[in-house]
Amino acid sequence: MTDPLQAAALNLEYPFIGRWMVQNSPADRVPSHGTPRFASSFAIDFVPVDESLRSARFGVVSLLRPEPPEKFAGFGRPVTAPVDGTVAAVHDSAPDHPAYRGLPSLGYALTQRSRIEAGWRELAGNDIMIDTGSAVVALCHLQRGSTRVQVGHRVRAGDLVGRCGNSGNSIEPHLHLQAFDSLDVEHATAVRIRFAGGVPRNGALVHV
Repeated sequence: MTDPLQAAALNLEYPFIGRWMVQNSPADRVPSHGTPRFASSFAIDFVPVDESLRSARFGVVSLLRPEPPEKFAGFGRPVTAPVDGTVAAVHDSAPDHPAYRGLPSLGYALTQRSRIEAGWRELAGNDIMIDTGSAVVALCHLQRGSTRVQVGHRVRAGDLVGRCGNSGNSIEPHLHLQAFDSLDVEHATAVRIRFAGGVPRNGALVHV
């Protein structure tokens, strides 16, 4: 029997090619990121990985210090539109900061509250919002200077719109995707999303 909640969800295509690992999936818990703030209840993260299913080699340096985002397999990997629509917002000037794994990730976690209080822009980093007419889809943490669209552009699913980065609230290069019902993210309501086959769970490998 079809899940009525998923039947009413916004249908999306995966916004990338290659191998990506799923994290913080709404298939595992809602709100998926531990909070309903910023209409993020049904958001999902995709971490690009290499043929060994690693985002980057982990060594002593990874354990002790921040690492350059360029070390990661997915940094700069193409990001595509997951749906047809009109580009409603673009932000492209946030820096790509170092990645934080091991002990540095603990220090970064301690500053999480300050980023939340700073609002959507601090969390999303570089992002593109696509208005489908029924919902707005946001693609976040893009690489600085990588966006290929402007506000008002019509896009079709599969069009190149930017590249994976490490801007905003991100511990390593990845793509954060969510949908909501208004451009006013602070007051918007989250919209459920689904892909062909449903919503992948945490740890699933998506290979497009």
